Amino acid sequence: MELFSVEFFSALLTIVFIDLILAGDNAIVIGLAARNLPKEQQKKAVIWGTAGAVGIRIIATLLVVQLLNVPWLNLVGGLLLVWIAYKLLIQEDPHDGIKSGNTLWQSIRTIIIADAAMGIDNVIAVAGAAHGDTLLVVLGLIISVPVVVWGSTIFIKLINRFEWIVYVGSAVLAYTAAKMITHEKSFKVFFENQLYFWSFVVLVVIITLAAGLWTNSRRKKSIQEKSSESH
Repeated sequence: MELFSVEFFSALLTIVFIDLILAGDNAIVIGLAARNLPKEQQKKAVIWGTAGAVGIRIIATLLVVQLLNVPWLNLVGGLLLVWIAYKLLIQEDPHDGIKSGNTLWQSIRTIIIADAAMGIDNVIAVAGAAHGDTLLVVLGLIISVPVVVWGSTIFIKLINRFEWIVYVGSAVLAYTAAKMITHEKSFKVFFENQLYFWSFVVLVVIITLAAGLWTNSRRKKSIQEKSSESH
């Protein structure tokens, strides 16, 4: 895609938004990993842990971007991303296993390992949104990671306060997933028809959001039933 075109900037914004919506957890991980350190070492753990995590994430995303040229991997990646978009709507707490480090190196290592384990969804989503553009991957991560580290606690509060932000994030992921599937070489001729392309994209977004809403309403109902039984 042409450098600094409208398409370039819209893809970059999508990547930054995906990073923010999926990486709100990273601030919690960083806080948990560094909480036992002396104050002056906490900042170092955050900076070096984040730098290591960014490095690994850039390499992993670039590898996935290259892999997406392999036949059928756009389809597999797209379907996986639909699942990630759905899971985002029914999030459960993934931080139980995060142990805090007692030394600077232990904390840095915990941040890097936890980020790598939690960042798989992020890597697939960013690779899909970048459509093979290496510069977009690197720029998107460089812009969003500092925002995540220093601003994601605010972002987490916003998500908790305005539930619709998560649904917007899930819709963006579902949209990215649908586009990944349409980029699969075997389907290219079919999706050159704009009507088929947009119908498919809208359908994927609607199904993902509807599945999330349905699961959440069922969960809420069962919680209410259990609480009424216990009274």
